[in-house]
Amino acid sequence: MNFVADESVDQQIVAHLREEGHAIWYILESGPGASDADVLELAKRRGAILLTADKDFGEMVFRQRQATEGVIFIRLAGQSQKRKAEILSSAVKRHGEELFRAFSVITPGGIRIRKPIDSPSIPK
Repeated sequence: MNFVADESVDQQIVAHLREEGHAIWYILESGPGASDADVLELAKRRGAILLTADKDFGEMVFRQRQATEGVIFIRLAGQSQKRKAEILSSAVKRHGEELFRAFSVITPGGIRIRKPIDSPSIPK
């Protein structure tokens, strides 16, 4: 899968997903300080799911109705970086295509996947 990882994402998560063969454009490496709008646009242009720990993207997707290929909001405070990477990796493996064009929230207790309003579904 293709991802854009916001600056708020731990480096170990990025490294772990790369080791599993995922393509990740990491904002911290390529464009630190980019605006949220620019990050979301980059993910859209690349056909990538955005990984973030920044709740502002929920506002952009649901209230401002910004188009997106998908957002995974990582809410794993208190977990080690290694554990965060394992939880996210497991969710990606388990839910794969369901994550496209959805706003997903990952917590230690599981994942919620919500399709944004007016978002077309991905054909199976």
